Amino acid sequence: MLAIQRGAMQVVGEVLAGRNLNEVLAQHFRQQTRLETSDRAAIQDISYGTLRHLGWLRAVLNKLLLKPLTDPQLEPLLLIALYQLEYTRAAPYAIVDHAVTVTTKVGAGGAKGLVNAILRNFQRRREEFLKLGEKNEVAQYSHPQWWINLLKRHYPDQWQAMMAVANSHPPMTLRVNLLLTDAPIYLRLLAEAGIAASWLGEEAIQLLEPVPVARLPHFAEGWVSVQDEGAQLAARLLDLQDGQRVLDACAAPGGKTCHILERAKVGMLALDHDEGRLARVHENLGRLNLNAQVRQGDAAKPDTWWDGKLFDRILADVPCSASGVVRRHPDIKWLRRESDIAQFATQQAEILDALWPLLAEGGKLLYATCSVFPQENSEQIDAFLARHSDAVLLPLAGNAQQQLTPNARHDGFYYALLAKGAKGPQ
Repeated sequence: MLAIQRGAMQVVGEVLAGRNLNEVLAQHFRQQTRLETSDRAAIQDISYGTLRHLGWLRAVLNKLLLKPLTDPQLEPLLLIALYQLEYTRAAPYAIVDHAVTVTTKVGAGGAKGLVNAILRNFQRRREEFLKLGEKNEVAQYSHPQWWINLLKRHYPDQWQAMMAVANSHPPMTLRVNLLLTDAPIYLRLLAEAGIAASWLGEEAIQLLEPVPVARLPHFAEGWVSVQDEGAQLAARLLDLQDGQRVLDACAAPGGKTCHILERAKVGMLALDHDEGRLARVHENLGRLNLNAQVRQGDAAKPDTWWDGKLFDRILADVPCSASGVVRRHPDIKWLRRESDIAQFATQQAEILDALWPLLAEGGKLLYATCSVFPQENSEQIDAFLARHSDAVLLPLAGNAQQQLTPNARHDGFYYALLAKGAKGPQ
């Protein structure tokens, strides 16, 4: 447990200092090459769990402290130990004893008594701390207050359920590659492998419990990919036809790019501004044996990468707050600031306006985010339609626009399908 606690302490500490959780975990595991697979999994689980419940854990710690901590290493250590005491099955005495030992290992031995006292005090007063949320919404819902306020305003009947989902473990959903098999066949393969699963419809299969991808039948051969059910809607909504010229304007890591190529024989350009993340696009294309032109470029600046040939379909899966996927990325809710939403909205508008001239008359552009905030979604599309008289908003599943809120089946996504030209979509 010493390596696990110390590792989780370092990861959580760096995230609280402003770094991305996935990047920090990847760096930690590259540096700690001797960690067992089980230790890596435990560090990841504790780091994710601590950040999911950070609002309550911080409220508890603040109640337990008589004065501010002087060593910055102590806060993440105490937070992860409190998380372990409340949310894991590890023996409480071992959690406390190892946390005290870690205090010495990281050069804060003078605080051994403080760490021991705080954790044992929590054990004695646990029932008292469970009531903290009665007067403190940040503690109750483990989201920043500004986030809670936005959800209350825009989802008066759903905001509590949405945050409960955001603090839960995400499901593991698969996308069956229709070029190689179909969902009923793959369900039988999963059953033969002892993996319980259910069919959500079309290519989507949800596992009862997550498993390593190495256990999935024919994963290496490209029979299946991991992709949320909500994310799988993008390729379906584009109304793809063989022979079309398609742009995925913000493509990395390539899940939607590959799904498009699995559904239709199209000429695909996968574009992303981050050259490093394009490596994932190449990896996914390679595993699935799919072909696409992959290029580094800023979707908002087509003059730097566009060849002048119009596209029949454009997927604009634009940068956003990622407020709909926080159960997969719990650091997001603590790293984001309310002012970020307006900045994302400005960037999204720039991308939309830049991509629209690249779309052929009668073509379709699908605007997509993994956000639940209207400023990035419905308000963005309303403003775009006001700027572009040749844009028509097409209905999706009976609605003009489609806002998916997070639930047990899928994460939060937004989709709006725009057709270009007075002649209407083709």
